[in-house]
Amino acid sequence: MELRLEHSNQPLTDVWRTHPVEPRGSTLLGISFRPLQAEALGLDGRAALESLLALPYTLIRLGAYWNRIEAEPGRFETADLDWQIDAAERAGKQIILAVGAVKTFGYPEVFVPSHWLVQPLREGSLVQPASHPALLSGAEQFISRIVTRYRDRQSIVAWQLEHEAVDPLGVEHSWRLGRSFVERELHALRAVDQSRPVMMNGFLPTSSVVRLSQWWRTRDQGDSLAVAASLADIVGIDYYPRTGLRRLGHRTLYLDGADGRSARRTRERVFGSIRTRGKRLMISEGQAEPWETTTVPPSPQRHAPYSCPPEQVIGNYNAALRWSLKADPLYAYLFWGAEYWLLRNQSGDPSYLQAFARVLENS
Repeated sequence: MELRLEHSNQPLTDVWRTHPVEPRGSTLLGISFRPLQAEALGLDGRAALESLLALPYTLIRLGAYWNRIEAEPGRFETADLDWQIDAAERAGKQIILAVGAVKTFGYPEVFVPSHWLVQPLREGSLVQPASHPALLSGAEQFISRIVTRYRDRQSIVAWQLEHEAVDPLGVEHSWRLGRSFVERELHALRAVDQSRPVMMNGFLPTSSVVRLSQWWRTRDQGDSLAVAASLADIVGIDYYPRTGLRRLGHRTLYLDGADGRSARRTRERVFGSIRTRGKRLMISEGQAEPWETTTVPPSPQRHAPYSCPPEQVIGNYNAALRWSLKADPLYAYLFWGAEYWLLRNQSGDPSYLQAFARVLENS
């Protein structure tokens, strides 16, 4: 029952208004902010961030995008990231800063400046220090400069290194970073700041199809969650329980296996491995916007895409909090999709924002 054929657009309901909310205990709640996604949705990036910072959560994840900061050789422009961090500090937020370098959260995920990568990475290859010494040198320099610039900011509570570090990029690219490449980046980061924890994240497969595919494609060195559990201080789980695969007329074929026996066994194995190593565990991306068959999620009037209606903002949070043992709670839960909530609100549907507000008020 992991595959479902459903109408893509479902009528909006008020279920989210009465959906129970799990108590969060000591778990920090927050969001990620994606300036590129805000732009793709037609929003003003700074106004969007200001609106989101006004909400009463604790933790926000911001990203240092390499090709935006170092667009040309010899240029290192951090004004926009400076502003984001300043704004978050004024709002009293704690910050996880993703320093990349090669991969950072938010589509298209790879943000290498063209002058550091003259030729595209070869599909199917493993990017290693020996095969790409110039790329590694640039990545180490970028990470060192970013961490050095912001390490005196008390608001920054952790660094994120890479994004799903050693996994391929879905179906778009099959090259992968080698573990040794990431280890070199980690060494560069710790050389300039040993005082803060490092977070690394990985995708949690919620269906047997994705799990088998992920295992096969990463079998030579393990997937990003395995590498994170080995190298990082905090392991981030990217959790998307319902995703669109293929549009078939007015219906869409979805993967929806989060409640199955296979998914439960995967969670128990992954969580057990992370906790056995004594690492802190967080949800770095908890699905709170639709994952349909397009890059930019649709926003139909008076309807919501099946992959994530507003009640699922709460439901996915509840599921993750229930996995957390009372004696060993999640460090944090970051909701993914805040820019989409603003788009919906702008078009007259505040339900996603209000569902998030219910979690903050009732958890």
